[in-house]
Amino acid sequence: MNHIKLLFFATIRDRAGTKSLEMEIPADMTIQGLKDKLSTDYPNLKDSMKSVLITINREYAFDEAVVPSNAEIALFPPVSGG
Repeated sequence: MNHIKLLFFATIRDRAGTKSLEMEIPADMTIQGLKDKLSTDYPNLKDSMKSVLITINREYAFDEAVVPSNAEIALFPPVSGG
């Protein structure tokens, strides 16, 4: 099992009801697996997981990336600007 820290920002923070969480995940879990787990464990986040931007240790990560041990995972809503 890997220990990770999750940081939530903006509307995702509001839906999660907290600014951060710590959890244990399987050693081979991918970002997609983490999104699926968060959708199941925290139903308020399910819609957000479809378009969330995620970083691992402050670098953008794609769904197939494996989450390393002791990672800091940040979740951001999509951003638009002009």
